[in-house]
Amino acid sequence: MAVIGEDQAVATAKRLLKLREVEQPRLQRIADYMAGKHASVYVPSGARAEYRWLIERAKVKILPLVVNVVAQNMYVDGYRPKGKDDNAAPWRVWQANRLDARQHGVHRAALTYGAAYVVVMPGKPVPVITPFSPRRLTALYADPVNDEWPLYAIEDRVENTAEGPRRVVRIYDEQARYTLSGKADSTDLTLDEDGVMRHNLGVCPVVRFVNSDDLDGDGVIGEVEPLIDAQDQLNMTTFNLLMAQQYAAFRQRWVTGMAPPLDEQNNPIEPFRSRVDGLFVAEDADTKFGEFGQTDLKGYLDSREATIRHISTLSQVPPYHLLGQMVNLSAEALAAARDGLDRKIDERESLFGEGWEQTLRLSGLASGDTKAWEDTVAQVVWRDTSARSLAQTVDALGKLVTMLGVPPQELWEKIPGVTQTDVERWKTTAAQGDAMGRLNGIIEKQMSQQLAPVPPLPDVAA
Repeated sequence: MAVIGEDQAVATAKRLLKLREVEQPRLQRIADYMAGKHASVYVPSGARAEYRWLIERAKVKILPLVVNVVAQNMYVDGYRPKGKDDNAAPWRVWQANRLDARQHGVHRAALTYGAAYVVVMPGKPVPVITPFSPRRLTALYADPVNDEWPLYAIEDRVENTAEGPRRVVRIYDEQARYTLSGKADSTDLTLDEDGVMRHNLGVCPVVRFVNSDDLDGDGVIGEVEPLIDAQDQLNMTTFNLLMAQQYAAFRQRWVTGMAPPLDEQNNPIEPFRSRVDGLFVAEDADTKFGEFGQTDLKGYLDSREATIRHISTLSQVPPYHLLGQMVNLSAEALAAARDGLDRKIDERESLFGEGWEQTLRLSGLASGDTKAWEDTVAQVVWRDTSARSLAQTVDALGKLVTMLGVPPQELWEKIPGVTQTDVERWKTTAAQGDAMGRLNGIIEKQMSQQLAPVPPLPDVAA
């Protein structure tokens, strides 16, 4: 496929931008809910400022927690060829691109929106790996279900320059990257002077990460969108709770047998101002005072908790993460509560793992390492973040060594909190220790041979 010209690049950009516009309203709605910009509860006409003030404070931002609980349990810790303990060559590209930290942005975007992207381009001294949210980049596939690589991808962003903001649009295909620009609020684009960067990888250098595997091609769904209605229900219940607290939880007083005083326009005014340190006094002996019962808030609190538990069920996030309640839970009960979350994390690691393996293979190709590109059996290694005590883990690993004969060094990376750097340092120290032990053994053997008593010579006849 040859590099396209400027006219074709502009036409392709406009066509892809039009396709991209279709999904942007849905993604923007998800982004708004993640930022706490939820749909408002019903506001009657003529509502007072106090009513609107309560609406703004009736938002319980629980959706970011649903994403964070899953994302914080996912951490790529290595990339191993089959049958080897050391990381494969593309791992240095990973480290150089700071993906130990930046991987979490990819995971969060895929969990939030249902998809995320990574672009790999040749660079010096190593290829450049750039993560993208689907709000900034869109990939177009001939078959979105089965194709490994897209036909095109388009990146759209606003860039600040000395002359002011400008719109930058980049198109990726299997041969090059094309950079077009124009005014920030305009669709009129032109190809930059040095706007064509050839990569010659033979594939469009974009890798897609999906939150779920959809075989119907109807699009992938993230963790947030199915919970938006439940979030609105939670906000409505919280608003009703605040209204009850503001107007009905405080005992309201009533008075009979008293004519209300009038203002200058002969309009009745409230005769008393109810307050904690106030006293009601009337001159007429027939005047009676009383109070209405306060509203019981328990129903509102129970309803809100039920909605949160419903969100927990839909998202497979244990209730104690969302409610903050964890009372006298045994280790078995805690493991049972986490079972759904663990299964969900395993599935996401399988899906995202394929994306990272595809990324690292492509970075090998961009580095000129054909062997790394053709290695389709190497796998990423995920850090163990399961909720177990260190004593339980060490006991289980010790039994694997003693009862099943598993080499101890193969289990070091299974210890919670231990990084791949720790494991490599331990292996180096152990190898040095073994070498020193063998050297000491040789020295001791030689010393024992030198210090051994010399046998007496046999008697010789005179």
